[in-house]
Amino acid sequence: MQKLKEIIVVEGKDDTVRVKQAIDADTIETNGSVINETTIEQIRLAQEQRGVIIFTDPDYPGERIRKIISERVPGCKHAFLPRQEAIAKKGKGLGVEHASIEAIRQALRAVQQETIDISEEIAKEDLLEAGLIGDARSKERREKLGVILRIGYTNGKQLHKRLNMFQIKKSTFLQAVLQVLQEEKE
Repeated sequence: MQKLKEIIVVEGKDDTVRVKQAIDADTIETNGSVINETTIEQIRLAQEQRGVIIFTDPDYPGERIRKIISERVPGCKHAFLPRQEAIAKKGKGLGVEHASIEAIRQALRAVQQETIDISEEIAKEDLLEAGLIGDARSKERREKLGVILRIGYTNGKQLHKRLNMFQIKKSTFLQAVLQVLQEEKE
């Protein structure tokens, strides 16, 4: 097995153990959502030397950690695990450490790169027209869209930012929205 070039940022030791069962990679652990300066500096150095993939739990603390790192260390890559892939077998717990080896590998194969090019930006009006904001079923639709596009679950404001940050093409976005709407009809 070839070693992954980038260093994977995870939340804790159990995540590291699980990731290393799936792939040969180095990790940096944040040890929770209170990320200290030393950890930020380690991540910054890792980003400069080898690149970083942020791979946090699909929950509020995981998204908070992702946001803090993204703001402090620009240009990171992101791997997202769908919530249903991260639920513990007995239903108590949610996180990378509970995911199957294949789910982790799949999330790492579908890594998204943070970029800042607004040539084909998706507008908030597009989200409104697609029923992803301002509709009774918006939350459910965003959740499904996040799985299809492999960008994780977001609220409406985060979705707009994430679609553009990862430069999801408008055609890809519209195709995914159609898939979500078709699944609703079934």
